[in-house]
Amino acid sequence: MYTTCIFCKKPLHSNEVVEEFPVGRRLAFDPAKGRLWVVCRKCRRWNLTPLEERWEAIETCERIFRDTRMRASTANIGIARHREGLDLVRIGEPPRGEFAAWRYGARFGIRRWRAGLGSVAAGVAGGMLGPVSLPIVGTLGVALTGPYMAWTYLRPIAKVRVGGKASADGPVSSESVAKFRLLDVKSIRMLPDDGAPGFGVQINRGLRKAWFEGEDARRVAAAIVPFVNQWGGTRDTVRRAVNEIESSGHPSRFLTEVANREHGGLTGRTGYVRAMPTPLQLALEMSLHEEQERRANSSSDTRVSPTQSSASSRSHV
Repeated sequence: MYTTCIFCKKPLHSNEVVEEFPVGRRLAFDPAKGRLWVVCRKCRRWNLTPLEERWEAIETCERIFRDTRMRASTANIGIARHREGLDLVRIGEPPRGEFAAWRYGARFGIRRWRAGLGSVAAGVAGGMLGPVSLPIVGTLGVALTGPYMAWTYLRPIAKVRVGGKASADGPVSSESVAKFRLLDVKSIRMLPDDGAPGFGVQINRGLRKAWFEGEDARRVAAAIVPFVNQWGGTRDTVRRAVNEIESSGHPSRFLTEVANREHGGLTGRTGYVRAMPTPLQLALEMSLHEEQERRANSSSDTRVSPTQSSASSRSHV
């Protein structure tokens, strides 16, 4: 049982309400499909729990939700707060747009707020210090610019475990960790994978071009695309992102179609994620996240013991 967010690595904290699953202060559950998430309070991402730990916990969440008076709900999604501080989000059968607004709206909204606040704070600080102590600030600025730029652009911001072919210069070891910097984010391209259905990811790493395919491509893209989307988006942008996914019918097909679309980059080449419209960028992150969950759920399904398989057959995700 994990205790930290698989995305931001921050503690998920604990609860004393759901005895079968004492992790997290906000739980989202789908009783029909048998899914249970721990919602990270730091990054607002939904952590899908292991299959073998869900069923009894979901039944307890359902009972607590129905017994709790303090709740707000729509026809498809409801939220209840237990007196001990545990939030429960019950998922019915919402349209994708409504579900996406609950799952991603807060996350993208917080990113937008933080990015805007950072820009305003930098502008205010510059305006206040500039006229008063311009010579001192200028000298310090010159001295600190180099280390600051190096720390910002050259430090690793994401680490992804990859295996197999990962570079145009030759294969890496069967199992290794690829580190990515902020400079790498701007160069990410999603391109058709000639070897198999799906997509491949190309990233410039200095003078070399690293190529990832298959499961490695999905992992790398899932780790890097959120940094492209650091400015988040409004609810209207999220809605348009959902429409992009729905036009393809399935997140997996959407990812393949995007890799095959013509998106002109700054140099006229195609596939640059940062050159795509904002709704398309957010749709990429959402689809990659959902595909990551679907694959994790499928792999968990194959590990279910014979005694658990009868319970799992109640609802197949």
